[in-house]
Amino acid sequence: MNDPSGAVFPHDAFAPSAFAMPARRRARSLYWQGWTQTQIGEELGLSINTIAAWKRRDDWDAASPIEQAQDATLARYVQLIAKDKKTGTDFKEIDLLGRQMERQARIEKYLGGGNESDLNPKVGNRNSAEVHDRKAKAKNLITAEMVDQLRENMADELFGHQTDWLSTTGLRTRMILKSRQIGATWYFARERLLVALETGKNQIFISASRAQANIFRAYIVQWVHLVCGVTLKGDPIVIQRGADEDGEPLEPVELHFLGTNYRTAQGYHGDVIIDECFWIYGFEELFKVASAMATQKQYTITLFSTPSTLAHEAYPMWCGDRFNKRRAKTDRIRLDISHEALKRGATGADGIWRQIVTIDDAIAGGFDLVDPAQLQMQYAVDEFDNLFRCVFLDDSQSMFPLAAMRRCMVDSWDEWRDLQPYDLRPFGDGEVWLGYDPNASEAGTGDDAALVAVAPPTKIGGTFRILEKRRLKGLDFAGQADAIREFCRRYRVTKIGIDTTGAGKAVHQLVSKWFPTAEAIHYSVETKTAMVLKAKNVISSGRLKFDAGWLDVAAAFMAIRPEITKGGTRVTYVASRAGGAGHADLAWAVMHALQFEPLDISEPASGGSTMEIC
Repeated sequence: MNDPSGAVFPHDAFAPSAFAMPARRRARSLYWQGWTQTQIGEELGLSINTIAAWKRRDDWDAASPIEQAQDATLARYVQLIAKDKKTGTDFKEIDLLGRQMERQARIEKYLGGGNESDLNPKVGNRNSAEVHDRKAKAKNLITAEMVDQLRENMADELFGHQTDWLSTTGLRTRMILKSRQIGATWYFARERLLVALETGKNQIFISASRAQANIFRAYIVQWVHLVCGVTLKGDPIVIQRGADEDGEPLEPVELHFLGTNYRTAQGYHGDVIIDECFWIYGFEELFKVASAMATQKQYTITLFSTPSTLAHEAYPMWCGDRFNKRRAKTDRIRLDISHEALKRGATGADGIWRQIVTIDDAIAGGFDLVDPAQLQMQYAVDEFDNLFRCVFLDDSQSMFPLAAMRRCMVDSWDEWRDLQPYDLRPFGDGEVWLGYDPNASEAGTGDDAALVAVAPPTKIGGTFRILEKRRLKGLDFAGQADAIREFCRRYRVTKIGIDTTGAGKAVHQLVSKWFPTAEAIHYSVETKTAMVLKAKNVISSGRLKFDAGWLDVAAAFMAIRPEITKGGTRVTYVASRAGGAGHADLAWAVMHALQFEPLDISEPASGGSTMEIC
C-alpha cells in the first residue's frame, strides 16, 4: 500500500498504525534481497531513474554482507514491534531477531579488529581473572574429608621415631640432630601440611638452596595427589580449605619454599621449618629472619639436620652457648647434649626441645629400610659416626674445612639462569668438562663411583660450576662407561678425566673408543698433591661453586686430610674409607676436572676436544 508522502507500508496487516519505511530505504532493502531496479520501481511506484540515482549515490553495491543482514533484521524487528496485536509466534520471532542483532553486532566488532571473545563471550569469561582465580581455588581445594584421609594415611606409614616427632608438633622450638636417610624431610613435609590444613597457619620451608626446598614441595604434591587425587599447583602453593562444620568458608593457607631468597621474605608469617641447619651458610642471619617470621606465639620453629662440624654457626644454639651470650654468669645455663640425655628428646632451660636420633635409634623404633651391617662395611668408623650416629666432625685437620667449603655453596636454582636441569640439554651448548672417580673393584662391588659435570670458566680467573653429579654403585666397568657416555649426550663435553686405578683402567679403554682424548690420570703422590693443591687454590679463591643442597660434595672435600707416607719422607692426601683408599669420590671426581686448568691460569687448558655423542 503506497502513500502520497513517499512512505511505503510493507503489509496491509500493519495499517493504520503500522511502521512506515521510507521509500528510499525500502528500495535499498529490496535491492539487497535480489530485486532488479525495474522490479523495485514497479513495486514502489517510482521511476527507474529515481531508483538508479539512489543506488549510485548511496553506493548500495559497496555494502558488506553483515550490513545487508543488519538492515533486513532491523526492518523485520521494527515491523513486529509496531504490530498492535502480537501472537505467540511474533514474540518468539522478536526474541530471535534481538539475539540475531546482538550476534551481528559482535561480528561487526570482530571484523573491525576485535578478537575471538567478541564472537563468543564465553571465551572472554574463560580467560577472565575471576575465572582463573575460581579455577585455581578448585584445583587446590582440600576438604575436611580429605584432611582425614591424609592423617589416616600418614599414621599408617610412620616409624617409631617419626611418631615421637608427631607428639611434639605444638612445641614452640624444636631442634633435631638426626642420622642421614631416616625419612626426616619426608615426615616434616607431611606433618607441616597437616598442621596448615587443620590450624590455618602458613608454613615456610627454608633450605640451603631452592632446589633443596623443592624436595619438601615434591613430597607434599605427590602425597596429596596419591591420597586425594588433587594436584597442587602454584608457587607459593595456596590451598583452599573449603568450609567448616557450620558452612562458613575457611581461610586459605600458603606453603612457601625458600632457599637463599629467604632474605626477601621478611613479610611472611607462619610456622618455620629449617632443613639441614648445620650446613647452611650464614645461619645466624637466617635464624634472625626466620624467628621474625614466627614472632607470634601461635607459630613454631622446627630445625633438623645431620651434623657438620663443631665450628658451624648453628652449633652454639645446639649446645646452649648462643643463649648464654651476653648474659650474666648467674643467668647462664648448662645443657646436657649427650645422646643418652637427648635420645628421647628433652626441653632445655632455653625453651628449645632437642633430640638426637641415630640410625640405631631409628632401627630400634622399627625403621627397617637400611642394613646397618652393610653401612658399617661401606664406611670407615669416623665416617659412619658422622653420617649415622650424629657425631660432629672436627675439620681442623682437613685440607678443605667447612668454613672454606661454605663459600662454594650457592642457590643454583636462583643464580644459574643458564642451567635448566630438567631439559634434555641442561646447559645448552655451553662447554663442560667431566671428572670421573671409578669403583675400586672392576666388578662394581667396591665403594661408589662418582661422575661430575663441571662448567669451566669462560674467562681467565673465572668460576668453575658443578652442574651435575652422580653416584654410581653396583656397576661394572661397562656400566660405568655407559654412564659417562650418557653425560656426553646431555652436555657439550670437551674434556674427560678418568682415574685409571682399579676399574678405571677398563673404563678409560672403553671411553677412549668414542672419546679418544679422554685423559687417563695415574695416581701417585705427585699427582694427588698437584690435584689437591690446585683444588685448594681454586676454592680459596672463591672459584668453585655448587648447589648448597649438595652436602655430600662438601663432606667429600672435608674428608681429605694430609698424611705422611709409609716411608715417612713425603706428604700425601687421603680420606678415610673402608679399605683405606680414601672415601671422597665426589671430591676426587671434581679434582679430575679441575686439573685440566694449569696451575698458572694464564696458560691454555690442557688436552681435550669437542665431540658430539649420538
